[in-house]
Amino acid sequence: MEGRMIDVNGKKLYIEYSNSFENKPTIVCLHDSLGSAQLWRDFPAKLADDTGCNLLVYDRLGYGKSFPMPTYERDNDYMETEADILNDLLDVLNIEDAILFGHSDGGTIALITAAKYPKKVKAIICEAGHIFVEQITVNGVADALHAYNTTNLSGRLQKYHGDKVEMMVKAWTEIWLSNRFRNWNIEYLLKDIYAPLLFIQGENDEYGTLDQLEKTLSGVSGSSGKFIIPGVGHTPHKEVPEMVLKKSVEFIIEINKLQ
Repeated sequence: MEGRMIDVNGKKLYIEYSNSFENKPTIVCLHDSLGSAQLWRDFPAKLADDTGCNLLVYDRLGYGKSFPMPTYERDNDYMETEADILNDLLDVLNIEDAILFGHSDGGTIALITAAKYPKKVKAIICEAGHIFVEQITVNGVADALHAYNTTNLSGRLQKYHGDKVEMMVKAWTEIWLSNRFRNWNIEYLLKDIYAPLLFIQGENDEYGTLDQLEKTLSGVSGSSGKFIIPGVGHTPHKEVPEMVLKKSVEFIIEINKLQ
């Protein structure tokens, strides 16, 4: 897929979009808090090929090849704002049947989008998403910040995000490590999710316990399933890509049969 810049209400976002399958849904991949379209590697393409779906992968503002964030300061509802931007992006591209695959922050954004814009979302795969703040998450972010300050992590991230790395890391770590964010919680939105949901999480996720998965599944109004992977951490699609691909393909094919 060739990438291009697109204007979404004044925000310059980098997208990779393939819509060669007529009358088929579009898988939309939503990256994590330090991720980008490029960092998904070949996982999205394999998922689209194996399901016969169209595909959209994009960099949120401040990430990858998209334009920088205007500021590192974030409100507590920054992921709700990202869901609004995703809705606008779907409007620009005339996508009305999205299957959202989101990892970490991207998983949370997928859940919020499905709750707020249900007519556009056909199904959700949430991988290691969060619906409230846990101490393990705060500890994980603090560990990542320490690694950023003491290792070559900054240089590795620059390969994908260029000169936006410092602001991106500051935006992520400052909000999650702040006292005001401790009460952030989107459980109230779950009842508005009617699209079928598959929640994927590694049993050894260093950024969240299985309470995130269980409380999400118990809160949604639509059908839901879980895929808990033993011995795996926060990024199952990179740690055990074939397992995650197989389960995701089965889920999407079944959804396409039913609807």
